[in-house]
Amino acid sequence: FTAGEPAQVALPLVDLLAAPGGARDRQLLLGDGFLVIDRHEGFAFGRAEKDGFCGYVAEAALTAPGAPTHWVAAPATHLYSAARVQAPERAGLSFGARLTVTGAAGIFSETTEGHVPTQHLRPLGEVFADPLEVAMLFLGTPYLWGGNSRSGIDCSGLVQAALLACGIACPGDSDLQQAIGEEVAEAELRRGDLLFWKGHVAMIVDATRMIHATGQFMQVVIEETRGAIDRIAAQDAGPVIARRRPR
Repeated sequence: FTAGEPAQVALPLVDLLAAPGGARDRQLLLGDGFLVIDRHEGFAFGRAEKDGFCGYVAEAALTAPGAPTHWVAAPATHLYSAARVQAPERAGLSFGARLTVTGAAGIFSETTEGHVPTQHLRPLGEVFADPLEVAMLFLGTPYLWGGNSRSGIDCSGLVQAALLACGIACPGDSDLQQAIGEEVAEAELRRGDLLFWKGHVAMIVDATRMIHATGQFMQVVIEETRGAIDRIAAQDAGPVIARRRPR
């Protein structure tokens, strides 16, 4: 047993891999905590602080742990080199990235990484009240297997982003997400409830619609729930296997 070495993601977006140099399982964002358990040929094996997901990250993408104070609560934003709208941008940041704010300069917050529009930030701990509101921020986001950002996201990444932003613990895989909250009957489904298939998850919008990141349309879309259920079944992906209400 090892206690591990705390670290923090130093890049805007980094892949969490199944093996050194291997396939992407998930992604981590700037400021995400990562507990390093082992190092091997330029990769660090460890556990993501936000959900316990284990995998390999390029060592160059990690830095010593800091003390983030704020998080990006807009779908996306830019990290600027100076507190001016005309200043060159250093990087794009996605919803959920975490930053250490050190001061203010007009409409910008000064951070240890650069300048970010203050209206795009919230203090850590200041969460959304409605997971569906968060999920809707990702409408039109390209589908990306294992994606966790506004640049690309998959079904479980969308649900995780929505729930974590509301202070609700959520694992990274849809099969594990089936344990969230409480089971609900089909007739009792309401806004924000989750529908699960084998390897897929969607969130209820209203009595007739749902939102999900889907490889069928290669983006985050709102779709008629009944039509989606029939289409997914016709593609041999099977029936809905669980209905959950996050809490």
